[in-house]
Parts: sequence; C-alpha cells; structure tokens
Amino acid sequence: MKNNNEHKILADNRKAFHDYEILEKYTAGIVLTGTEIKSIRKGSVNLKDGFARIENGEMWLYNVHISPYENGNRYNHEPLRTRKLLLTKQELNKLTGKINENGLTIVPINIHLEHGFAKVEIALAKGKNLHDKRESITKKTVKREIEKAIKYDAK
Repeated sequence: MKNNNEHKILADNRKAFHDYEILEKYTAGIVLTGTEIKSIRKGSVNLKDGFARIENGEMWLYNVHISPYENGNRYNHEPLRTRKLLLTKQELNKLTGKINENGLTIVPINIHLEHGFAKVEIALAKGKNLHDKRESITKKTVKREIEKAIKYDAK
C-alpha cells in the first residue's frame, strides 16, 4: 500500500480504530536492530496488542511483535522486546500532560517506511465503551447502505 506522501505502509492496527476513539496522531521514529528492520520491510509485524508508555522522559513501545528474520541466525532479535520511540521534547511534554490529566492512552496505528526509515504512527486515544462500539458499527452499516443505494440508483 502506498500513501500519497511516498510512505509505504507495512502494517496497520485496525483493532485500534475499533477499540479506541482516535484524538491526535503523531509520527515517531523507532530504534531497531538490523534483523528487525529486515523483518519490518518483509511485513512481519503485528501491532494488534501494542501500546506506548512514557517513562523517564522517553517513550517506549510495548507488545509489538516483530517476527524473527529467517536468515538472521544467532543475531536475531527478541520478537516482543520493548522498543524506544523517537519524538521531540515538545511532543513528549504535550503527550505527558494530556495522558496525566485526561486518562488517555497511546496506541500504534501503523508502521511505514519514510525515505527508507521505519516510522510508527501513534495516536492519542480514548477507550470506547460497548455502546460506543455499537454506535460506530451502526454508523458504518448505514453509510455502507447509503453508498450501495446511490450506486444502485446510478445504474
């Protein structure tokens, strides 16, 4: 998949849009080892249970599974290791303030390549309740039916 900004999206987290209401998005660099970037370029990434946390003024990414590289032999990485995210000090301060006062969380949305470097799109998110999930499913269904009716009327 190509994004319009010359970003090649390698993995995305559709579950995040189902479970959370996305408020703000940020792009962060990610500190990787040699075999991790090779696995990411292959698309062997799972963001489903991932989340980010700010500790000691640094952001860390948890529970993101990057499969071991097939040809990595003894230099392979731990699939679920904690990885450091690279953001500016202003972005970190802004996110820290919002998380502390509003009870929000940070979830990874996608991993993409930007000018050859792996980047993670993270989002400041608020958890949805069961009735919120039902409401968004209903909206999607209605929208799909309207598009179907318009398409049918055009014929």
